[in-house]
Amino acid sequence: MNHQLRTGLSTVPEMDDTQFVRWQGLLEERTGMCLAPQRRSFLQTSLGLRMREVGCDSYQEYYDRIVNGASGAIEWSTLVDRLTVQETRFFRDPDAFAFVEQFVQQKAAESGDDGALEFWSVGCSSGEEAYSLAMVAERHLTAQGKRYAVTGTDISTIVLRKARAGRYQPRALDWVTDEYRQLGFKDLQPGSPVQVSDTLRQRCCFSQVNILNLTNCPLQSQHVIYCQNVLIYFRRWRRREILNVLAERLAPGGILVIGLGEMVDWQHPLLEQVHSSRVSAFVRKQSNSTGETTRR
Repeated sequence: MNHQLRTGLSTVPEMDDTQFVRWQGLLEERTGMCLAPQRRSFLQTSLGLRMREVGCDSYQEYYDRIVNGASGAIEWSTLVDRLTVQETRFFRDPDAFAFVEQFVQQKAAESGDDGALEFWSVGCSSGEEAYSLAMVAERHLTAQGKRYAVTGTDISTIVLRKARAGRYQPRALDWVTDEYRQLGFKDLQPGSPVQVSDTLRQRCCFSQVNILNLTNCPLQSQHVIYCQNVLIYFRRWRRREILNVLAERLAPGGILVIGLGEMVDWQHPLLEQVHSSRVSAFVRKQSNSTGETTRR
């Protein structure tokens, strides 16, 4: 019997176990993301709606189109945008951002360092996280004559376009304090979309990066690497690989912030874990004149 799932937009074919495993494997092979069995309905709906748009009648027909030729690569790019967009918002984890803010305040008070502070939002989605980092940096660094730059990376070209535009619905500011609203946005009219300030947009750069290819990403010597709500989509061994790469990309004294519970038993010889029940973070040890790492 040909079962179908009815959605608000259309009716899509039922996905059997074999089809789910095939698509699950393709997604993990190309993006590293492991789709749990509980998300089969999400995959089924996302594929079914896209199949309807391109005129494919079966999952096998669409799979064959995806994996073959240049046109398949283009179609895959479109599909991955549908499958990898994650929920985000400004200052989503207040405790983590308070930790980052404390770190930035310490850097602002230091003298003798004229270099820019580098921030990296890994899996930045539509940009709210990256702009939140920029607001913290703008508040504490600019007044001290210090420079900063924020880079946001994501696999989805659609969310990166939104991030570059820096335009959001007014409800996006529900978690933003009045001080940061005034600092980070313009066109603050009740009920109207809001625009990230020109100053912050000039400080932020957004680039497409597949997290499986982090070793090819040119970012180095980062002072803050913020990677929350990303690792949960990967298998544990791959989480370790990702974190090992990120650890190497930190500047001495820099911090790596991940989500609570995303990786509870990982260690790295270059890093020292921050002991906190509210934030999961690591600090890269300083190097002495002989190149050996030392505790701060």
